[in-house]
Amino acid sequence: MMETNIQINGSEAVIALVGRLDTPSAPQVETEVQKVTSSDAKSVLVDCSQLTYISSSGLRILISLHKHYLKSGGALTIKALSPEIKDVFDMTGFTNIFTIVE
Repeated sequence: MMETNIQINGSEAVIALVGRLDTPSAPQVETEVQKVTSSDAKSVLVDCSQLTYISSSGLRILISLHKHYLKSGGALTIKALSPEIKDVFDMTGFTNIFTIVE
Protein backbone atom coordinates (compact mmCIF):
# COMPACT_ATOMS: atom_id res chain seq x y z
CA MET A 1 0.00 0.00 0.00
CA MET A 2 1.38 3.37 -1.06
CA GLU A 3 0.34 6.77 0.20
CA THR A 4 1.41 10.12 -1.22
CA ASN A 5 0.83 13.12 1.03
CA ILE A 6 1.33 16.49 -0.64
CA GLN A 7 1.42 19.93 0.92
CA ILE A 8 1.84 22.97 -1.29
CA ASN A 9 2.44 26.34 0.31
CA GLY A 10 3.07 28.98 -2.35
CA SER A 11 6.46 28.32 -3.92
CA GLU A 12 7.26 25.41 -1.59
CA ALA A 13 5.94 21.87 -1.61
CA VAL A 14 6.47 18.71 0.40
CA ILE A 15 5.82 15.27 -1.03
CA ALA A 16 5.74 12.61 1.70
CA LEU A 17 6.01 9.06 0.39
CA VAL A 18 4.60 6.38 2.68
CA GLY A 19 4.94 2.66 1.98
CA ARG A 20 6.21 0.86 -1.12
CA LEU A 21 6.93 2.82 -4.28
CA ASP A 22 6.93 -0.01 -6.81
CA THR A 23 5.54 -0.81 -10.24
CA PRO A 24 1.89 -1.27 -9.10
CA SER A 25 1.87 1.99 -7.08
CA ALA A 26 3.92 4.14 -9.49
CA PRO A 27 1.03 5.33 -11.73
CA GLN A 28 -0.94 6.62 -8.74
CA VAL A 29 2.14 8.36 -7.31
CA GLU A 30 2.93 9.89 -10.69
CA THR A 31 -0.60 11.31 -10.89
CA GLU A 32 -0.28 12.79 -7.40
CA VAL A 33 3.15 14.28 -8.14
CA GLN A 34 1.73 16.08 -11.19
CA LYS A 35 -0.21 18.27 -8.75
CA VAL A 36 3.15 19.61 -7.58
CA THR A 37 4.77 20.00 -11.00
CA SER A 38 1.75 21.91 -12.28
CA SER A 39 1.68 24.19 -9.22
CA ASP A 40 3.75 27.32 -8.53
CA ALA A 41 6.12 25.35 -6.30
CA LYS A 42 9.78 25.99 -7.09
CA SER A 43 11.27 24.33 -4.03
CA VAL A 44 10.21 20.72 -3.48
CA LEU A 45 11.13 18.43 -0.61
CA VAL A 46 10.52 14.69 -1.02
CA ASP A 47 10.19 13.20 2.47
CA CYS A 48 11.20 9.54 2.36
CA SER A 49 11.16 8.94 6.13
CA GLN A 50 8.25 6.49 5.74
CA LEU A 51 9.25 5.02 2.38
CA THR A 52 9.88 1.30 2.91
CA TYR A 53 10.81 0.21 -0.63
CA ILE A 54 11.59 1.76 -4.00
CA SER A 55 11.78 0.01 -7.38
CA SER A 56 13.08 1.26 -10.71
CA SER A 57 9.59 2.63 -11.39
CA GLY A 58 9.86 4.79 -8.28
CA LEU A 59 13.37 5.90 -9.18
CA ARG A 60 12.08 6.93 -12.62
CA ILE A 61 9.46 9.18 -10.99
CA LEU A 62 12.13 10.86 -8.86
CA ILE A 63 14.48 11.40 -11.80
CA SER A 64 11.60 12.89 -13.83
CA LEU A 65 10.86 15.27 -10.95
CA HIS A 66 14.53 16.18 -10.75
CA LYS A 67 14.70 16.94 -14.49
CA HIS A 68 11.52 19.02 -14.30
CA TYR A 69 12.93 21.24 -11.53
CA LEU A 70 16.35 21.54 -13.18
CA LYS A 71 14.69 22.84 -16.36
CA SER A 72 12.37 25.21 -14.51
CA GLY A 73 15.09 26.65 -12.27
CA GLY A 74 13.61 25.11 -9.15
CA ALA A 75 15.13 22.87 -6.52
CA LEU A 76 14.38 19.30 -5.50
CA THR A 77 15.65 17.90 -2.21
CA ILE A 78 15.24 14.37 -0.89
CA LYS A 79 15.02 13.91 2.86
CA ALA A 80 15.37 11.06 5.35
CA LEU A 81 16.40 8.01 3.35
CA SER A 82 16.40 4.79 5.34
CA PRO A 83 19.65 2.78 5.12
CA GLU A 84 17.96 0.32 2.73
CA ILE A 85 16.69 3.04 0.39
CA LYS A 86 20.04 4.86 0.59
CA ASP A 87 21.75 1.63 -0.54
CA VAL A 88 19.54 1.62 -3.65
CA PHE A 89 20.44 5.27 -4.30
CA ASP A 90 24.14 4.46 -3.83
CA MET A 91 24.02 1.46 -6.19
CA THR A 92 22.22 3.42 -8.92
CA GLY A 93 24.39 6.53 -8.57
CA PHE A 94 21.39 8.62 -7.50
CA THR A 95 23.23 9.89 -4.41
CA ASN A 96 25.45 11.82 -6.85
CA ILE A 97 22.46 13.28 -8.74
CA PHE A 98 20.12 14.40 -5.96
CA THR A 99 20.49 16.78 -3.06
CA ILE A 100 19.90 14.51 -0.07
CA VAL A 101 19.51 15.68 3.52
CA GLU A 102 19.06 13.74 6.74
